[in-house]
Amino acid sequence: MKDFAAIDFETANECRSSVCSVGVVIVRDGDIVDRYYSLIHPEPEYYKWFCQRVHGLCEEDTDCAPVFPYVWEKIAPKIEGLPLVAHNSSFDEGCLKEVFKVYQMDYPDYEFHDTLEASRRLQPDLENHQLQTAAAACGYNLTNHHHALADAEACAYIAMKLL
Repeated sequence: MKDFAAIDFETANECRSSVCSVGVVIVRDGDIVDRYYSLIHPEPEYYKWFCQRVHGLCEEDTDCAPVFPYVWEKIAPKIEGLPLVAHNSSFDEGCLKEVFKVYQMDYPDYEFHDTLEASRRLQPDLENHQLQTAAAACGYNLTNHHHALADAEACAYIAMKLL
């Protein structure tokens, strides 16, 4: 694949609709041409400690952040016509579908590809297939893991090598 958008969501709590940040990396002709990051006011709007421990975001970070529909208005034109790529895509696709439902938005049935599955299939000798491990095997040093944009960029590098 030479044209795609890598996407990553972080959530505030156990609800997949509670996206609190998003990172998107646009790849065209095998090169990164655009990056987008935004905090998002989550719905439902509460944080669980285990999510905070993972990504470090809290209520104060997203109190004044835009709600998902406003963020998606900026993302949708960037990704139009592109397949989406995520590491463990069932999570990110699930988040996207759930937040579309919460805001009663029509879901455009995006095509998703999974770099976790690709890593398991094409990098069988790795110690594990976590994002940072698979990215390192593809030559990308993920230094800010669980920041949505850093994770999307790591995913893009994996996809450029493996998909």
